[in-house]
Amino acid sequence: MPGRDSLKARYEAVQTRVAEAATRGGRNGGDIVVVAVTKHAAIDQIRELIALGHRDFGENRTQTLVQHAAQVEDYLDRRRQLRRASGGELPADIRWHMIGHLQRNKVRKTLELVRLVHSVDSLRLAEEIQQAAAAVLDKPAEVLIQVNIGAEKQKHGIAPAATRHLIEQIDTMFNVRVRGLMTMAPLTEDRAVIRSVFQRGRELFEDIRRSGGVNERFNILSMGMSSDYELAVECGANIVRVGTAIFGPPADGDDAADDLS
Repeated sequence: MPGRDSLKARYEAVQTRVAEAATRGGRNGGDIVVVAVTKHAAIDQIRELIALGHRDFGENRTQTLVQHAAQVEDYLDRRRQLRRASGGELPADIRWHMIGHLQRNKVRKTLELVRLVHSVDSLRLAEEIQQAAAAVLDKPAEVLIQVNIGAEKQKHGIAPAATRHLIEQIDTMFNVRVRGLMTMAPLTEDRAVIRSVFQRGRELFEDIRRSGGVNERFNILSMGMSSDYELAVECGANIVRVGTAIFGPPADGDDAADDLS
């Protein structure tokens, strides 16, 4: 049995808690995607998580994303060569997520690597993605709209009231597809406040879906980090972004709040 502090034990605990939270919310735990946030993770930890079968990883910054993606691809290439030699099954590709604030001058490099951008919060950024996607992708870039439900000045994100209008503008772009919403709860120990933000995020998500003005693939609600992912799942999230709860606390002492910056 793995030790209580091993990565395997932490990962399995997160998966169990996600499944239990989904059950409390009347859903199947298998429908929830856990994005493992690698901001403070060592490459050996990322490799270990891949070996455990995990496929979805998130990064806050393009520079670290480029570094980690290259290291992971090198690791997978070596595993594929060994599997080919032995006749075994080849490992699946990794799905990278950009979960942090995306600078417009980093859009092209980011799109070359990620499956989903969680943090679109302006028309200018969407327009940059539109141009870059036309150059580097053979299909539309898939994005989430980051909504600042709590109107926190220190956080990025569009106001809830402006969300529908931004989606309508982006839906006119051939190379960008809005898949849903992302939001974060305030950094507080008051679970009622956190739950309220997540519930409002779910309500906005459902209101937009019911409006009929979005494509049929508007079906992703990304909420929750290491400190509150269970509440997020209970409130309707189908993607959670978990770093510290899987990889353990970083060496510099930062906490779970750094799962997304």
